[in-house]
Amino acid sequence: MIADPKSQLMAPEAYLEWEDQHPFRHEYLRGIAYAMTGGSVPHNDIALNLYRILYPHLRSRGCRVNVADVKVQVSDNGPYFYPDVVVSCDERDRRALKLIQSPCLIVEILSPGTTGFDRGDKFRAYRRLTTLQEYVLIDSETRNVDCYRRNDQGKWELTAYPLDEAPEESDPEVHFTSIDFRCPLSAIYEDIDFPEPSLNLPQ
Repeated sequence: MIADPKSQLMAPEAYLEWEDQHPFRHEYLRGIAYAMTGGSVPHNDIALNLYRILYPHLRSRGCRVNVADVKVQVSDNGPYFYPDVVVSCDERDRRALKLIQSPCLIVEILSPGTTGFDRGDKFRAYRRLTTLQEYVLIDSETRNVDCYRRNDQGKWELTAYPLDEAPEESDPEVHFTSIDFRCPLSAIYEDIDFPEPSLNLPQ
């Protein structure tokens, strides 16, 4: 994200009105609007893969899934974010026109420039959403998915895929418990080609 020099210290109401008139997306945190930067082709393909496999499962359950261009409101005063994928099964969001307020699952796809923010300040903000049950981070450069789940005590627990105990060549099953959904890890990364690792050979 890049801070917009014309949007310093805006009230949330001013941000929402300003962004409605703006051609580009901006996230809003602590009074500042941040321009959204473009993602890589694998980043986009992973989001579309996940949307494609989630949609039929969620439609039958009366839930909605959105990709990239839909804003999530943490509170009236912000922050406001644009997750890569967001799922809500809350009746209040069924006919939402501008933003989602009660998501149960949020997915961010990591890139080198956003990893620290997605794991840090953004996750801290998302944890304020009382309806959120899972926060999923998908690496766009390697086959790794981190799934944070809120347990019965309200604490967040991490399950990492591939599982540590899984054989290296296996295709583990990813489980999103908030929506009772399972799929192989390979389905999330379908048609994604990762660059070969470079070898530092002795001279």
